[in-house]
Amino acid sequence: MPGPQIRELQRVFVSRLDTLSHILDAGEAHLGAALDVGQARLAPDMLPLGTQVAFACNQPRGFSQWCAGEPVQNLDPAVPSLEIARAHIADTRARVLAIACDDGKLEETKRIGLGGALYCELPGHGYVSEYLLPNFYFHITTTYAILRMLGVPVGKADYMRFLLPHVRSDG
Repeated sequence: MPGPQIRELQRVFVSRLDTLSHILDAGEAHLGAALDVGQARLAPDMLPLGTQVAFACNQPRGFSQWCAGEPVQNLDPAVPSLEIARAHIADTRARVLAIACDDGKLEETKRIGLGGALYCELPGHGYVSEYLLPNFYFHITTTYAILRMLGVPVGKADYMRFLLPHVRSDG
């Protein structure tokens, strides 16, 4: 049974995956068939929208695999359609919700491959705070920025929608 720290990570990952899904919905609503997830990118040397979604999903997906004692297997970065992007989000969300390890997992060391022969080793807490969450937010933010660049009317309220249950009014 997950402890309070793992449950909090599940909540954060799931709520931000829901945000990612929401901004993709806004992109589809605004652009329809013109939304090309395989090509839309901020700059020529940056990865396209679909890859940003796959890389965002890889963070909580990898965490769920590590928690289960499985090798981390990243998603194919080629995401040619919105349907595949949505399937990645749904599958990742389900994997996160299925995490069953206790908080002790966060005390274990995680080896993180950085490409080529490079790697780093971090305790589980560092793996989450120094690697997973920054990468997760980077790729969600880049997805948001690509959609904004394409003219999709999303704003900070769309990006921060996970705060809605906590919003109150004095008026």
